[in-house]
Amino acid sequence: MKSLLLPASKCIPSTIELPGSKSISNRSLLLAAIADNSCEIFHLLDSDDTRYMLAALQSLGISIKYLNENSNKNGLHLRVQGCNGRFPENQADLFLGNAGTAFRPLTAVLAIMGGNYYLHGTARMHERPIGDLVEVLHKAGASVSYQQEAGYPPLQILPRQTNAGQQDLTIKGNVSSQFLTALLMALPLTGNEYTIHVKDELISKPYITITLNLLSQFGIHIENEDFRCFKLPAKQHYHAPAKLFVEGDASSASYFLAAGLLSGDTIRVNGIDANSIQGDIAFVNELIKIGAKVEWGQQYIEISRDVGQEILPFDIDANHIPDAAMTLAVVALACKQTCRIRNIASWRVKETDRIAAMATELRKLGAEVIETEDSITITAPERLQNNIHIHTYDDHRIAMCFSLVSLLGTPVYIDDPECVNKTFPDYFKVFASMCMPV
Repeated sequence: MKSLLLPASKCIPSTIELPGSKSISNRSLLLAAIADNSCEIFHLLDSDDTRYMLAALQSLGISIKYLNENSNKNGLHLRVQGCNGRFPENQADLFLGNAGTAFRPLTAVLAIMGGNYYLHGTARMHERPIGDLVEVLHKAGASVSYQQEAGYPPLQILPRQTNAGQQDLTIKGNVSSQFLTALLMALPLTGNEYTIHVKDELISKPYITITLNLLSQFGIHIENEDFRCFKLPAKQHYHAPAKLFVEGDASSASYFLAAGLLSGDTIRVNGIDANSIQGDIAFVNELIKIGAKVEWGQQYIEISRDVGQEILPFDIDANHIPDAAMTLAVVALACKQTCRIRNIASWRVKETDRIAAMATELRKLGAEVIETEDSITITAPERLQNNIHIHTYDDHRIAMCFSLVSLLGTPVYIDDPECVNKTFPDYFKVFASMCMPV
C-alpha cells in the first residue's frame, strides 16, 4: 500500500481555495437532472463521489455538457439538461462506489419513477444500511428488493404501482439524514401531497436544511415542523435556476481552519462565509470556544490563535456537525486536558466505523481513548509517537484529519493517501502549500 510521509511542519500564512461542497454538488446534479429545463452549474466539486453521480445520470440518458473540460481550483462548470421528471433510460446498471450522497437519493428517485434499475457499489457501500429508506419507499408503492443481505445494497428496482401507496409516511431519523433527504427529493415527482413524520431524534439536521434550501431553489416548497414533520403540497414540479453556484465545502474547510488554530498562523479559506447553507460552518464557533481567533469576511473565513493562548479542552455534542467534528478528535491531541465528542452514533455507519477507526489510530499515537456507541473521549499523551502509519480505512476524512498530526511536531505516515479522491483529490497538494518542515 502506498504511504505518504508528512514531516513535522509548521504553517505559514496562507490562503486556501476550497473545492465545492460534496453535499450541494450531488444534490444539485440530481435536482437539475429531474427538472423541466436546463441548469448551468458552477464550481461543482470534481471528485470520485460526484463522478459516480455524473456517470449514473449519463447512463440514465441525461445530457451533460462540460463547459470546462479540466477541473481546476474553480471546480467543474457544466450544463445539465433536465428530463422533466422521467429519465430517458428506464433500465440501467448503476455502480455508485461508496458515494452515499449519490446512492441514497438515486434509490428514492428511481424507485418513485419506476423502471428496471440495479444499484450497487463497493464492498463498504454494501455494509451501509438502507433498510429504513427502502421500507418507506415500499409504503409509497415502490418495488425495491435486496439482492444480497436484507437491509443493505445492492438493490433491484422495478416499476412502481403509481396509484398505490400511502401518503402519510414515517421515517427513522437516528440512522442517516440522507434517508429523509432522499424522500424529500423523490416524492414531489409523484405530484401528490405527502406528510413525512420523523421517528426518534433526527441526526445531522443541518444536512436537511441544505436539502430544503436547494429544493426551494428548484421550485419545491416543503413545510418543516421542527424537523419532526414535513408536509409536501401536491402539484409541484422541478424547475431549475438558470445558474447555480456551489459553495466551498465546509467539511473540507475544517482541516485548514483547525490548522490555523493549531499553528497560530493566519489561514484564510475562500469560498465560504457566515451565510453558508452548510451546517458544518458551525465548526468555526466550536474553534472559537477553544481558543481560535476568527475574522468573518465576504466569501472567506480567516483563523489564527493569539500568542500565549492555549487550546482549551472541550466536551461537545456534535450531532449538528458530524463530519467536521472528526477534525476535533485530532485537535484534542494538542490539548492538555481530556476532551470528549458525543452524540456521534452516525460515525458508525459512514465510509467506515469512524468511532472505532479514530480510536484505533489515536491510540497508535499514544493517546488514551475511550469509545462508546455514540461518543469518543481522548486524553493526549505527553509526547506523541513519531512516524506512525495511519491506516485510513478507505475513508477520505480519516486521511485528512490525521494530516494535522504533522503540525504537532510529529512526522506521520498516511497510508493510502489517494482515498481523499472521494471528495478532495488535491488535498495533500493544498495542505503542503501551507506547510514548512521544521
